[in-house]
Amino acid sequence: MTHANAPLTPAGRLRLVERCQYRPIAHVAAEAGVARQTLTKWLRRYETLGEAGLVDRSSAPHSSPTLTPADVVARIEGLRRAHKWTARQIHLELVREGHQIAPVTVARWLRRLGISRRRDIEPPWV
Repeated sequence: MTHANAPLTPAGRLRLVERCQYRPIAHVAAEAGVARQTLTKWLRRYETLGEAGLVDRSSAPHSSPTLTPADVVARIEGLRRAHKWTARQIHLELVREGHQIAPVTVARWLRRLGISRRRDIEPPWV
């Protein structure tokens, strides 16, 4: 699905690519209001992948080599729930265990897990 600011839908891109068969790329791009480089990119994708190459692509990275391992995230959650430690205390414990992780990363994971505040891990009646 195209986003609201997309210059053209995949069907519109296909029309532009077809026009490039008998007209210069720069002229077609100028008429459509897109950059020549963008139209060239669509044209190359169409030549290699067909119409499937004109569909929007995800901007998510293919890999995240610095992603915090799942076992460390589980350890962060376990230490927070068991000891009610702060991000700094959890960071120090993880460093003692041999993990390399920044205190701000621990704080971010606590926020993502929904347990960054003390009231998030204690019931309201305590």
